[in-house]
Amino acid sequence: MFTGIIEGLGIITGFRATGGGRRLTVEAGFTLDETQIGDSIAVNGACLTVIEMDGRRFSADLSPETLTTTTFREAKIGQRVNIERAMRLSDRIDGHLVSGHIDNIGTIRSLEKQGNAIMVTVMVPAQLGEQMIPKGSVAIDGISLTINTCDLEHFTVSIIPHTAKATIISFYQANVRVNIETDVIGKYVARFTNATRAINNENREEDKTSKASAIDMAFLNSSGFL
Repeated sequence: MFTGIIEGLGIITGFRATGGGRRLTVEAGFTLDETQIGDSIAVNGACLTVIEMDGRRFSADLSPETLTTTTFREAKIGQRVNIERAMRLSDRIDGHLVSGHIDNIGTIRSLEKQGNAIMVTVMVPAQLGEQMIPKGSVAIDGISLTINTCDLEHFTVSIIPHTAKATIISFYQANVRVNIETDVIGKYVARFTNATRAINNENREEDKTSKASAIDMAFLNSSGFL
């Protein structure tokens, strides 16, 4: 698990094909003390497993599933990325609980200066939009952010100067694609709501069928059988 509070930035230094996936190499801009092979580390919000370590440089394998659901299939050598190592249970959770399992890709629609902040609007698939609420949490490229407004197709977040400086948000432009992870609580609520709706629909259909096929004394009488 992660908190969505980015530790620092890194630079992609290598890609190598590995079967149906790719091996990603990143050089962090800060010291990776105590990080070991097998540890989890989030790169642009995607939870990856460290398989090689050399000082500030580490490598991780990207599975076909990861390449399908994240922006890594479009990433290039020299690109800056957000880095966060897995949280400790003794740490303060300053952001929100982030699993590092990317749900889908969003697209930056606009960035507008508002006072000392930047208002960012992101377009998302409808299945993600239904998991969001105003003042709820969302992770963009692993950054824990609070949703200002939202509907099924887009949401807005307000970026303070510190967040812009400490993350790759300062490099965003319109039409840039980003990794999106919705709040885990929203996912469960959406799942339960959809399941309840499906059960209710099934019950209504069963009620219609049972009423249509019910044969009782009243039905026989009204039909002239009695």
